[in-house]
Amino acid sequence: MNKNINGYIPSPKFCNVSELPAGITGIVEKLAENIHEVWAKQKMDEGWTYGEALNWDTKRHPSLKPYADLPESQKTYDRNTALATLGFIMDEGYHIVIR
Repeated sequence: MNKNINGYIPSPKFCNVSELPAGITGIVEKLAENIHEVWAKQKMDEGWTYGEALNWDTKRHPSLKPYADLPESQKTYDRNTALATLGFIMDEGYHIVIR
């Protein structure tokens, strides 16, 4: 286990992805895209703009572009966040109903 300097050890709840209902997996990509949109809006609201390279001083970020244009590695990060979120909701006893 890794500890950072203040002793904090993250302990997220994870759900086995194979335990998610079949119908729920269809929302993962949409949720991943929305996660990116929320992040991008927050960054832009803070004054960040698109840049080829990350630059903290000038607030430029290479991921400030549409989800469809992101590299697969970034999409995978957002998909994993979506899966973890859905898994957490279900582990907490909530049910997601498709309308």
